[in-house]
Amino acid sequence: MDQTPSHTRQNVAVLVAAQALLGAQMPMLFVVAGLVGQTLSPIACLATLPISLIVLGSMLSAQPLSGLMQRFGRRAGFWTGAAAGATGAAISAYGLWLGSFWVFISGALLSGTFMSSLGFYRFAAADTATESFRPKAISYVLAGGLVSAIVGPQLVKLTADAFVFPFLGTYLAIIGVNAVGALLFLALRIPAPPIPAHDAPKGRSRIELLKTPRIGVAIIVAMVSYALMNLVMTSTPLAVVGCGFTANRAADVVSAHVLAMYAPSFFTGHLIARFGVTRIMGLGLVLLASAGLVALSGVEITNFFGALILLGLGWNFGFIGATSMLAGAHRPEERGRVQGLNDFLVFGCVTLGSLASGGLMNCAGGTAEQGWTAVNIAMVPFLVLAGGALIWLRMTRPRTA
Repeated sequence: MDQTPSHTRQNVAVLVAAQALLGAQMPMLFVVAGLVGQTLSPIACLATLPISLIVLGSMLSAQPLSGLMQRFGRRAGFWTGAAAGATGAAISAYGLWLGSFWVFISGALLSGTFMSSLGFYRFAAADTATESFRPKAISYVLAGGLVSAIVGPQLVKLTADAFVFPFLGTYLAIIGVNAVGALLFLALRIPAPPIPAHDAPKGRSRIELLKTPRIGVAIIVAMVSYALMNLVMTSTPLAVVGCGFTANRAADVVSAHVLAMYAPSFFTGHLIARFGVTRIMGLGLVLLASAGLVALSGVEITNFFGALILLGLGWNFGFIGATSMLAGAHRPEERGRVQGLNDFLVFGCVTLGSLASGGLMNCAGGTAEQGWTAVNIAMVPFLVLAGGALIWLRMTRPRTA
């Protein structure tokens, strides 16, 4: 008989709905930000800077948001993220209306605070879950992204040309998404952590946490899975359009990618429970490598679809696996510290990946095909790093358990 408490199921349901609705703005931003950047940027190599600043904002917000939630609870952090998402979209819309690249990207930086809060939905799902239900709770919440993968790109199609300024309607729609989605958190039932007594355990320092093998390897795999996914996805709209296809076709490719990111989440938790977290993380890395091989084999629309679908699947297994490993490797008093540290490092690498994406795509060759090739070759050393770390953990597991 299922012993999962009703309040846990309610929390997971709220977080799934939030992932579906509020999360729709992320594919919207990733579809249009690079295209707007290419139009407004004074330098071609800076076309993907808006996306890079979204991720940079996420990195910079991770530890403050984690501390805020540790002190005042998850709801306060999630409302802060939604407010930042709406405000950032409003600033970007104003920059688009002005034709100012610098105003536009300042809004992108603030939008990163929402992206950071979105990343904590998965941790919130684990807060009230039992050990056996934890991987499934995380997986179900990320499965909410399946809806966002459909809704986001379709909203782009509906709003892209709603005004004289292309994509202005898209940013206005993002404001509405945040305003409506924030209401969901009224039903969240996760208590704020109690204020620790002076003599309560303080937990390990950040350095000690990083030296813990399972925490260190989980963070490495999460960094590589997310950074490589972002590296390739950031360049995809530019590559698709640069190879002669339409912006709507680029939105379709991104939609297929985001579907692949979240669709497996219905069963990823079950696979982790059955086969073990390290095997699923390893499968994720293999799928990421396969995505690069498909992308390098040609620039037909089928190559773009195939590569981005494999990229999404690889991210799902690698990132959910790493999150599950991390969630079971720290003590309650270390929660805020380790989760903030994890997301700071993960989104720091994602920021570097998105910055590199624009440079490789627009400045590593004379054509879109050459830039796309450079983006995918850049995946290799990081896959070797993550794969090596995972193999080392499996080989030393009896000694590091």
